Amino acid sequence: MERLEHPLPAPVRQRVVGVAADALGSMPGQEVPPALRRYARFTPSRRARLAGTPIAAALESDATFRHRIAERLRAGQPELAGALETGSAPPAADPMDVAAAAYLLRPAGWTRLVAESGRAAEQAESERTTAEALRTAEQLSAELAAAKAAARADGERLRAELEALRRESDGVRRKLRSAEAQVKRAEAELRKVVAELEQVRSAAAAAQAQADGDARRLRNRLADAEAALEASRRASREDRGVADMRLRLLLDTVLDAANGLRRELAVPPTTQRPADSVEAVEPVPASPLDVAARALAADDPEILEQLLALPHVHLVVDGYNVTKAGYPALPLEKQRERLLSQLAMLAASTAVEVTCVFDGADLGGPVPLAAPRGVRVLFSRPGETADELIRRLVRAEPRGRPLVVASSDREVADGVRKAGARPVPSSMLLRRFARG
Repeated sequence: MERLEHPLPAPVRQRVVGVAADALGSMPGQEVPPALRRYARFTPSRRARLAGTPIAAALESDATFRHRIAERLRAGQPELAGALETGSAPPAADPMDVAAAAYLLRPAGWTRLVAESGRAAEQAESERTTAEALRTAEQLSAELAAAKAAARADGERLRAELEALRRESDGVRRKLRSAEAQVKRAEAELRKVVAELEQVRSAAAAAQAQADGDARRLRNRLADAEAALEASRRASREDRGVADMRLRLLLDTVLDAANGLRRELAVPPTTQRPADSVEAVEPVPASPLDVAARALAADDPEILEQLLALPHVHLVVDGYNVTKAGYPALPLEKQRERLLSQLAMLAASTAVEVTCVFDGADLGGPVPLAAPRGVRVLFSRPGETADELIRRLVRAEPRGRPLVVASSDREVADGVRKAGARPVPSSMLLRRFARG
């Protein structure tokens, strides 16, 4: 029985593994050795790369598996297989294919064919490697020559740039010397201007001293004039005081006589009027909750007119809630100005107490703002929202005073309603502004 004296050459082994890897995917599962079954699902290239050693070991140790691979090789390359079985290789065949086929088919003298084909393949590989090395050397020589030429060109360019830099440096030095001369002239001019300035300051100081003296003299004359005027006024007041004293004495005499007569007659002071003695049903003071809204829309300004007609009513406005509903496109500063202007006109036309509340929690400090006449403007403190400030304002009012809060915030409306105030939506106030 023929056996190889040496291991398969690496190129021949790779070719044998490639042939087996190609055939492994088409073999039934029971024909695949157990050690190779997990590689059967891989692609041929991946199978050859990852299972090369197990495939080579199976071909060497498992004659049945090698025979099956050889049968597939014979079916795929019948001419090469027939030539090898006769003991000769086709002259034009690739030595690698011959060595791989001889290893798998194992005809008579196959070890000789494998050895000869392996040597031929190694020689071809050596020649190819030598040729590639020569081509690489030629390429490197060409690249070296090009690099030398580029280095020479770069050297010439750098020398030219160095020369240009030298000329530029000479020009900069000349400009620097010129600039130093100009600086010296400027320093001389500056010293001259400083001296003139000192003279002007001295003259100004003298003029200031003279002006201070004149001002002191004028102040003394003014003080004398004011003293004379005050003496004149005092004399006038003394003359008028005598007449006033006589008149006051006469009035005190009359009042004392009247008080004595009241004490003599024992007449008590009265706070009642005749109409107070007539019995009748008196009305109950109206509250904001008594204002009817029948046949009126929820934001009809007529409801607000009825509320503002209540005596001593206090209108509290949720500022940003109203402006965001009426004119949200304006900046916050313009929103505040527009709302306060409209509230000022409302306060002037209705004579109600108006308080406008803005959220100041995110402000860095107090907002510079000129509050219009008749409108109280408040910002919430740091860490406090405008809603909380509105609820504090409502709680600060005495029970029974009419309170109206303009806000579309549901939490604000619920909170002030529980405290006895009447909430109205922001749209109602905006419609009242639009009506004029």
